[in-house]
Amino acid sequence: MTESPFIRAVQRNCDISDARDNGIYSICTLVLKLRNLYKWEHGMEAWQEPESAELLDWIEARENFWKTIADKPFEPLPINGVHINPWDAGVVNTMLAETGLVYGAGYGRSMKAVFFLAEKIREETVEGCPVLILGQEKATDLASPFAMLQEGVIFIRRSPLRLFFWDHIQDIRSSSRTSLHHALDQYGVLTADGRVNQQAVREKLDAIVDGEIPIFIYHEVGEMLETTLDSGTLKTIISAFPDSAIEFVGRAIKDILADTHPKGMISFIIREQREASLGFYAGFLDGVRKVLFPEMHAAFQKFLPDRDWQLIEQARCRCRDHNLLLAGKFKEIARLFGHTPLEEITQRFNREILAPLGLDVPEQQS
Repeated sequence: MTESPFIRAVQRNCDISDARDNGIYSICTLVLKLRNLYKWEHGMEAWQEPESAELLDWIEARENFWKTIADKPFEPLPINGVHINPWDAGVVNTMLAETGLVYGAGYGRSMKAVFFLAEKIREETVEGCPVLILGQEKATDLASPFAMLQEGVIFIRRSPLRLFFWDHIQDIRSSSRTSLHHALDQYGVLTADGRVNQQAVREKLDAIVDGEIPIFIYHEVGEMLETTLDSGTLKTIISAFPDSAIEFVGRAIKDILADTHPKGMISFIIREQREASLGFYAGFLDGVRKVLFPEMHAAFQKFLPDRDWQLIEQARCRCRDHNLLLAGKFKEIARLFGHTPLEEITQRFNREILAPLGLDVPEQQS
């Protein structure tokens, strides 16, 4: 196999996906994702920052490039003299078996196409599910999800996970300071007066990432086992309401049900009594997921004095019960597609899902 044309084709499809669907991100999120893509392209460490002027010039060039490819089709992948459909990840990986590379193709937020190519670090099995831990990325896109479940295989992409941890440690919100500082203290990266020791974080970033990879594996295990809000229902909803509050709530419910599944992330954290992981989970819980799991904040605060894990288990169960009810409502409303006006379906989502959660309900046009 001639590697370079293949890698270029994968990256080309990553670029086409970004050109088509970068509009799903807010301006702030897009800039952050572009910054991390710049770091990847230039081989920079997570803590290295590009010069502002250079980054802005690169972003302008990238946006101009997107305009030239946004209407292009995804390209077939040349391997061993044949061209493979870029969506046939299983076929591609069979042909890559002896190369140490792993290819992925799927859909992410708002049905944005996601492609990647990375070096395989190791393979393991968790709860009967094959898991691939991936290292250096050969091709990537803006989305770069660091944990994915595709065709019954869990992919953990270590490079974007490093950036995720670094970025979140640098931008600790006041509301999550207690939980994240508790997590970081378990790794010995706080100073005597409770501040984040940036040099220590640099030195221990790999230890933090590797230490927390298991919790993301168990999120995907929970997603694999959780069938209440199935992918088909969620795709139907996303297709009708892309990049909307309805999509975000549906995805968040699916995530929370995966986390709170009896074999999911929270149960794993409790079983192994992983204090750092609990702190990271509570600290990273934000946006709609925080609205759907209000029990976690109070439970974590009560947990700290005596390390009573039963408090976390009780919070998991209460949260799961509530989100199972929400998932049931989602499925009930989703069954209306095809024989009920979209406006009426929208009103039911707003009235029965968004409003009770205290989320903003879009105004109906008269």
